[in-house]
Amino acid sequence: MNRETLISIRGLTKHYRRDDFDIPVLDDLDLDVAQGDFVALMGPSGSGKTTLLNLIAGIDRPNRGSIAIAGTDITTLDDDALARYRAWNVGFIFQLYNLMPVLTAFENVELPLLLTPLTRKERKARAELALNLVGLGDRIDHYPRQLSGGQEQRVAIARAIVTDPVLLVADEPTGDLDAHSAEEILSLLDRMNREFGKTILMVTHDPKAAQRAHRLVHLEKGVLLREEGVA
Repeated sequence: MNRETLISIRGLTKHYRRDDFDIPVLDDLDLDVAQGDFVALMGPSGSGKTTLLNLIAGIDRPNRGSIAIAGTDITTLDDDALARYRAWNVGFIFQLYNLMPVLTAFENVELPLLLTPLTRKERKARAELALNLVGLGDRIDHYPRQLSGGQEQRVAIARAIVTDPVLLVADEPTGDLDAHSAEEILSLLDRMNREFGKTILMVTHDPKAAQRAHRLVHLEKGVLLREEGVA
């Protein structure tokens, strides 16, 4: 079944300046991602995987090229518009969770909603729903230090989905977890994709994690080498 293209990348080029040196990261990259797809980005360290993820998420800007998300080229947005794009359209999942240690699970999940016009009651309902979806409805008042690594990552996923974004970007989401917890997180991401239709881009070094994706995109030295279908 054909699905609409959510992300269309053309001629994406990114390099950084370090003193007198120009360091190329991505080189004239083209990539399309369909609505509801689950894509794993793989490649050696320094291949440009995380940079590509950050560009798509609007955290960084390219030197050249276009990134169209649902028909809008986000490379043309000013800083304020780009911030609004991130807040409403992208959910972030990081390897080290990035939870605020002084906030409860509920407060961490509610945090992105504080930038929205939602009322306190609406924020509460959304945060509780997100925590229930990841199986942590009974851990609402727990602090990160009172949770296992797998539970912390589930809180991070709840925080990522609380605004109901169209896109989830995950940078090594199982990289700091034991095998059992990693499997639980991968199953949760699979559920977010299959049941809730979330489009997921996941950077991973783990071939087992990558097998949960629909497509594997291999990068090396900023160049798209090949793609493989998985499911």
